[in-house]
Amino acid sequence: MTLAQPPLAAAETNARSAAHHLLQALVDCEVDYIFANLGTDHAPIIEELARWKAEGRTPPKVILCPHENTAMHMALGYAFATGRGQAVLVHVDVGTTNAATGVHNACRSRLPVLLMAGKAPYTSHGELPGTRDNYVHFIQEPQDQGAIVRPYVKWEYTLQSPVHVGEVVRRAHTVMQSGARGPVYLMLPREALMAESDGAALPGFPATKHGALTPGTVPDADLETLADRLLAAERPLIVTSYGGHTPGTSEAIERLSELVGAAVVQNAMVSNVNHEMACFAGGLPGERLPAADVGLIVDSDVPWLPSQGQPDPEAFWAHIDVDALKISSPIWSFPADLRLEGNSARIVTRLAEIIETRRSEAQAAAAGARVEVLREGGAARRASAREAAEDPGQPGALNPHHVLRALGERLHPEDVIFHEAVRNQPVMVRQIPRPVPGTMTRTAGGGLGASGGMALGYKLARPERMLVQIVGDGAFYYNCPASMLAVARQYELPVLTVVLDNAGWSAVKESTLRVYPDGASHASGDFASDFRNDTRFAAMAEMFGFKGLTMDQPESVGATFDEAIATVRGGNSALVHVRLPRH
Repeated sequence: MTLAQPPLAAAETNARSAAHHLLQALVDCEVDYIFANLGTDHAPIIEELARWKAEGRTPPKVILCPHENTAMHMALGYAFATGRGQAVLVHVDVGTTNAATGVHNACRSRLPVLLMAGKAPYTSHGELPGTRDNYVHFIQEPQDQGAIVRPYVKWEYTLQSPVHVGEVVRRAHTVMQSGARGPVYLMLPREALMAESDGAALPGFPATKHGALTPGTVPDADLETLADRLLAAERPLIVTSYGGHTPGTSEAIERLSELVGAAVVQNAMVSNVNHEMACFAGGLPGERLPAADVGLIVDSDVPWLPSQGQPDPEAFWAHIDVDALKISSPIWSFPADLRLEGNSARIVTRLAEIIETRRSEAQAAAAGARVEVLREGGAARRASAREAAEDPGQPGALNPHHVLRALGERLHPEDVIFHEAVRNQPVMVRQIPRPVPGTMTRTAGGGLGASGGMALGYKLARPERMLVQIVGDGAFYYNCPASMLAVARQYELPVLTVVLDNAGWSAVKESTLRVYPDGASHASGDFASDFRNDTRFAAMAEMFGFKGLTMDQPESVGATFDEAIATVRGGNSALVHVRLPRH
């Protein structure tokens, strides 16, 4: 039996390329931006973008990024600000390799992103439109392109035909936005992008029937078990890392901590909770970990370092997280007598409600006494921080406590910090108050080079906010700073960058000393981690028309930050190069 075919003229009139259907599918999924680093494989998309504009249609806006690292992390910053994953478009296998660090960071940070990569044409002799016509088309076809990012993506696929573009993109979008959100990967052969089909004849895939799965709460019975444990505890402890990532989680933790008198510790400092809450107890579990009789982990991948401290084996531990099993980590051995998976804000809020109805007057009094002790501890911790910041340091070797305290005094509570301060992260957390959740953030991944792109992406989504990048000199190199600054200039996205320059990789040196405290490297002082200390980072900002400032004199700290912050609030980027003691 032969199916009836539409008349040739009608097919020609309605037929559009897969590239057209791809743009339409992105619009249907409410993707606003394509962060792009383009190549020869993208000609059909470039042509279709031009056609849409000529026809008066509105495609997703293309943000050109000179390096894929910037593109990926801008998408992650945008997703952090809005909760909505965007598209990144890169060039075949080589673009995917440059984007792979960002994919790792997206996976570990639970941030949605649709990474699309061209795929080298698969025909060589002109058999199909889009066939190979360039040297690189013969060398950019690896055995398994998807393997480059497969360990970190939730889904991957290669586009086969124009007839299923809508279905493919909707599936990608649904997967990346559901549950523990994360990256997905779609490969686009040029022949497939150029093939045509009649869009009117294709099925639709609306969000109402193909939408994302939203994490919810858990049964009250499990929460009642945990509530009774917390109410009976004498030394309860709450540990979080990215509790500021989900709206409402910080507030719920604060309420719960006061109801049961639990210390709140933020290890790893991925996305801050309110650091000014009464029960906030700093950035490391320390002595509280082995002393805790009931512990609650909320939104944390690494609540503590097992090699540096262990909880009491008899203590009861519960874990609340959108991914309580950590299925992307082959080894995850932290204790959990009870795992509660879902939206942390909803679960902790409901837990607090149950505790309020179940606690006795004696339990309330005991909790209140613990809260007062923690409040006094917070006051002592802040006084200690002020004392550590009093000494400004020496010319060319400023005290990071003094520098970061001066910065913190000038920032507004709602200003957003993306940081890769690495060894100076504890100093930053100690000296910069952050009462608003989610305003001091870093990627949860281990890929350096994220902070600048994420700050730009967040600024694109929330132009009313001031964005600050705090980065060590070693991590600054990973940010592909020329690419980052070029995007900031082209799209008018002002950001304050603070480069904490200790002339090397302090983390490398400290790691070596931890493993070999009395080794040959210690004796020689050679840790293969030193940089020259005469680099002029401020000059790089000036190349792009931004204000570049060098901070190396103790008496200039406040005035330099005043000038830089006024510049950024006025609409232009600024970079402050801070010279610290050698690492």
